[in-house]
Amino acid sequence: MLNYLLKRLGILGLTLFVVSLLAFGLSKLAPGDPVERLPQSELGNLQQKKESYRRAAKMLGLDKPAFYFSVHPAAYPDTLYRFINYYERQTLKNLVGQYGNWEKIEAYWKEIYVMERQIEALPDSLDRNSIIKLRTNTTDLFVFYKDNRIQAALERMQKALENEALANAIKPAFERLKQKYEAVITQPETYRLYLPSFSWYGFDNQYHNWFWNFIRGDFGYSLENGQKIEEKMWSRLRWTLLINGITLVLVFFLAIPIGVYTSVYQNTMADRLTTLGLFMLYSLPSFWVATMLIVFFTTPEYGMNWFPTYGLGNLSEEASWWQLFLDRAYHLILPIFCLTYGSLAFVARQMRGGMIDVSHQDYIRTARAKGLSERVVIWKHSFRNALFPIITLVASIFPAVLSGSVVIEVIFSIPGMGKLTIDAIYAKDWPVVFAILMLSAFMTMIGILVADLLYALADPRVSFQKKNQ
Repeated sequence: MLNYLLKRLGILGLTLFVVSLLAFGLSKLAPGDPVERLPQSELGNLQQKKESYRRAAKMLGLDKPAFYFSVHPAAYPDTLYRFINYYERQTLKNLVGQYGNWEKIEAYWKEIYVMERQIEALPDSLDRNSIIKLRTNTTDLFVFYKDNRIQAALERMQKALENEALANAIKPAFERLKQKYEAVITQPETYRLYLPSFSWYGFDNQYHNWFWNFIRGDFGYSLENGQKIEEKMWSRLRWTLLINGITLVLVFFLAIPIGVYTSVYQNTMADRLTTLGLFMLYSLPSFWVATMLIVFFTTPEYGMNWFPTYGLGNLSEEASWWQLFLDRAYHLILPIFCLTYGSLAFVARQMRGGMIDVSHQDYIRTARAKGLSERVVIWKHSFRNALFPIITLVASIFPAVLSGSVVIEVIFSIPGMGKLTIDAIYAKDWPVVFAILMLSAFMTMIGILVADLLYALADPRVSFQKKNQ
């Protein structure tokens, strides 16, 4: 048993590692610049904005290489991650992909920075419109990688430099910029795009820090408001745990007796009616039932304004415990019902099927032949061995308790994990989405492990050791 547990823990760790690679890889493929989605506090001059951007990128860990190593064409440098700005890095990748001469592209890029600094240092007494044109076109060079667009920007800058005072100030820098770009397009090294190269970055990389922080419970920052994700999740998790915890208790405490009863009285009228009712419940989609309940039981138009439509109430936290309890319970009756009825029908059917399969086994006939009471036969022998389908469902309990029900929480405006997930997707808050993905995957693996261990407790005949052939 101990050896099996250690092996399963090893498999769990390996699986979690693979899932983390997929989640991290998907997060890197998410479109857009994550830094731009963070709330920026500094809206001053260009240098202040750049410093604010660098601090935000460092907070998100984007100033480090993505992984432990990389295999890439030799034309691409192993220091490209040091260009923190997302759009500048994409432009550099595109330039290298066209010309392959990184040294010349880097020299051209440095001249753009020199040009930018000199334009920022120009006195206000000079031609303001020409300065704006120079600044705009220099900024465009950071995102332009096609030759026709770069040449057009350089021509516009040349035209702006017809102002003699401007030309005397920055004409040398502009000429160097043009020369460096001419070297890029006239001296390509595209053959380097077909030569492989390997780079090792060590353990101080984005994936390692992200995964290690996840294990420690630090899930990073939300792009929506800069809040710590674990703080954002905790306020939602308590409602999801409460709703799903109550649902699971109701489901299993009702479904197991129903399943046992219908199996004992198989093919009777009570069994047929119960089976019909369970099939009807299971066939009703939860979103439709939730909508119908809101329409008929929360609006005065139909004369049955018995329950609140959505939310968790408006009582302040200063209200008494009993008042809060009654108000919360009043608001949660319909959501819990919608979460319970479908699972109740499914678990009851699984319990009934397991009991019927076990009832035809030889050891059940032997127990009856010994003169044991029907109660003992059902609950001590049949029930224990029919628990395998129910134990299998345990694997789905753990992620369900954590992730919540997206449909029900959205319809009833319950601020739980399900609604947090859908809100994060709509807001493109990918760190939150992938943190929930990782937690759900981890809880799924924990559920499978717990289910495997419960098999041995339910049936001592289960062995985790390989038998000798």
